[in-house]
Amino acid sequence: MNKIELENRLIEFTVWVNECVLSLENHLTINHLKEQVIRSSTACTLNYAEAISAESRKDFIHKLGIVIKELRETKANLRIMMRFSTKSDEELSKLINESDELLAIFHKTIVTAKKNS
Repeated sequence: MNKIELENRLIEFTVWVNECVLSLENHLTINHLKEQVIRSSTACTLNYAEAISAESRKDFIHKLGIVIKELRETKANLRIMMRFSTKSDEELSKLINESDELLAIFHKTIVTAKKNS
């Protein structure tokens, strides 16, 4: 997967997360987490866009580390939302699986980048 394809996948993930969580019922905890997950899911994509134009390999690795942190935060938010939601369990589960796949891709990318430096 090249950088543009990965960026597009992250954009799709961000849109999917936002569409899903905005459709969830109103509940105090879910409403609080909606704002959190919107920020963290968009941060994944925006930080990856910065990583693509990193000034050095060290900067690239650092920015990918931020992407991983934001993906983990997104995943944790989705897992909590799934516990409180009475609908969309299947959709939230698919999003959690996608976040796992993206995390694996970025971990591997960091390992490769470190090995090549």
